[in-house]
Amino acid sequence: MPATPSQQGVDAVSERTQNRAQKSERRLAAQLAAQKAAEAKRRRQAWAGGLAGVAVVAVLITVFVTIGRNSDGDEDQTSTASSAGPSASAPGAQTPPAPQLPAGADPALGSKPTVAAGEGELKKLVVTPLIKGTGPAVKKGQTITTNYVGVFYKDGKEFDSSWNSGQPASFAIGVGQVIPGWDQGLVGVTVGSRVQLDLPAELAYGNDAAGGRPAGPLRFVVDVLAAQ
Repeated sequence: MPATPSQQGVDAVSERTQNRAQKSERRLAAQLAAQKAAEAKRRRQAWAGGLAGVAVVAVLITVFVTIGRNSDGDEDQTSTASSAGPSASAPGAQTPPAPQLPAGADPALGSKPTVAAGEGELKKLVVTPLIKGTGPAVKKGQTITTNYVGVFYKDGKEFDSSWNSGQPASFAIGVGQVIPGWDQGLVGVTVGSRVQLDLPAELAYGNDAAGGRPAGPLRFVVDVLAAQ
């Protein structure tokens, strides 16, 4: 039996109502999906920001640790150069570079000499030429450059050497800048010479070992490299 016009109108209204309800549900579902997507995006951004922050902190920590290690290394690598004349510093273990020798000098001056103990009782300054240089004679008041080894006269134990630091010692001679035995024993020595100086205690540091000074008679082997 065909539907009456009134029934057709009711059916049309019901269909429109259902359509609007379905559209509302679809809009609501789309809005919920959009909200979930936005929340997921915010969570991803938050995680990414947190990881970036952790990475930055890790980099900063690494930089600080590296700088600290480098600073410690710099402090550990400091060294003390020999002063004019014997300084009673402990002998070093590393091999120093060869010194710059004057023109025409004996090549033996390029190597550290071996110094033995003395014999008998030492009562006065004794200067013994070991290598005769061909340069000018050292004059009082000049600044001379030397390499040296210092040992105790009685047992030959080394207490100081410019060779250990690889830095020759420069000082004015004959004017009181160094111990008396050096002032007296090196004036007149020619440049390019190697001499042995045997010093009684009164011409060295005396018999008092206070402050770590080498006490008693001493022996030095000195290479005169330059004089100005």
